[in-house]
Amino acid sequence: MRVLGLLAALVAVLPLIGVVAAALSGGEADIAAADLGRYALTSAALALIVAGVTAVLGSVAAWLVVMHDFPGRSVFAWALALPFAMPAFAVAYAYADLFDVAGELNTWLRATVGFGLPFRMRSLWGAGFVLGFAFFPYVYLAMRAAFVNLPVHALEAARSLGAAPRRAFLAVALPMARPALAAGVALAVMETLADYGAVQFLSVQTLTTGVVRAWFVYGSLASAAQFALPLLGAAALLLWIERAGRRSRSYGSAGAKWRPLPVTGLKGAKAWLAFAYCLLLLTLGLLLPAGWLAWSSIDVQPDWPRLIAATRNTLTLGVGGAAVTVVLATALALAARSLPLTARVASLGYATPGAVMAIGLLLPAAWIWSVVPGGSGNVVAGLALLLYAYAARLMAAALEPVDAGLSRVTPSMIHAARGLGATEGAAAWRVQLPIAAPALFTAAIVVLVDVLKELPATLILRPFNFDTLAVIADNYARDERLANAGWPSLILVALALPPVIWLSRKVAHARPGSS
Repeated sequence: MRVLGLLAALVAVLPLIGVVAAALSGGEADIAAADLGRYALTSAALALIVAGVTAVLGSVAAWLVVMHDFPGRSVFAWALALPFAMPAFAVAYAYADLFDVAGELNTWLRATVGFGLPFRMRSLWGAGFVLGFAFFPYVYLAMRAAFVNLPVHALEAARSLGAAPRRAFLAVALPMARPALAAGVALAVMETLADYGAVQFLSVQTLTTGVVRAWFVYGSLASAAQFALPLLGAAALLLWIERAGRRSRSYGSAGAKWRPLPVTGLKGAKAWLAFAYCLLLLTLGLLLPAGWLAWSSIDVQPDWPRLIAATRNTLTLGVGGAAVTVVLATALALAARSLPLTARVASLGYATPGAVMAIGLLLPAAWIWSVVPGGSGNVVAGLALLLYAYAARLMAAALEPVDAGLSRVTPSMIHAARGLGATEGAAAWRVQLPIAAPALFTAAIVVLVDVLKELPATLILRPFNFDTLAVIADNYARDERLANAGWPSLILVALALPPVIWLSRKVAHARPGSS
């Protein structure tokens, strides 16, 4: 198991080593250092905007759902995670088509009242708006878990001292949930720095768009790697913040017996305000962009043969990526007890954008394409590289549920199997993996949803004439054919929504005291 764990960790770290090697190879960069600094500042500004938006939206929603009773609360508890099914680039397409200067809403307003909205969607703030509503579920889920696990005696003490609900939230609940807030915001910022489709369409030049541009426009691996290096540093910092928050998430409640939290029943205007707030988040994160894409695409005749082929390709990559990633994550989890450093090394991949992973694989890709028949047009070699990139980036995302599932296996179970003559591998196959099977399935679903929406790594590494739904949507959007881009985007949402619903309902019911 140690050998398999080391191999899994090596899979995750080799692309990162490739990025550093390409950046330090001495190749001539085609983009000025000033441009690199400008892209980095834009990325930092966008990350700060998204961090603020997601922190407020997710924290307030979690506090309302956990601590208050209002109409629709039981539905919003899981439905507020559904924006995960909406790719950020699809949200950008919808809002640009609706709210941009030449969008439907502004056109109608100018014709009706003589002026339009004083807000440009294709801007830094527009990108912050789009990504904030796309990624707030990260904070919502982290804060909901933290609030559910709050020690009741702390809240009771605050209320007994005369603190109003808002005062108890600000002075007691929020400080105790601060590690979870940091972890959720770190995840949202990771996704912001990794995003390519939305920011590229909204004309916001970030480090990730610089990576893709350096490769596709200039064909410069050195420039692409130099853009990737700051992203690697930011990834390491954000991963450290997220892990520190995860380790400290339950402080203050150790040793206290869990009791149900006191839920405040809201009535009248307060109840409907809470309902309206949660509905607004769900609407702006999923219902409005999906609905507008459907409405604007209804009169467009889709290219069904191309869409069907792209759907098949997308599902092939999704299922294949989930299978490979879960196998590697399981090997890593089984070896983590004896080699804990391997899990930490592999976790860096999750914080690394897909474009960076792809750049790190370009050198081995060039070698593979030089020796295999068909070169870069070889579909099998191209798919293998894509699956490698997905596994390297998403192994840590799969590792969390797999590790949680394996933690249900007690040492006595393993000792009993070994005492009956089973080898280490046989004990894992016959005892550990069957017990952890539900967790393995959960991990596969998590990876599947991420792979379905992946764009930059697929753009860089895919074989010729191998399109996914995300690639087709991006091609249409580049030509400003947003009505056509709606069809592949909506098919993506339809594919991702069922597993996201299953996951969100599972998370909503996974709380202390539940059966």
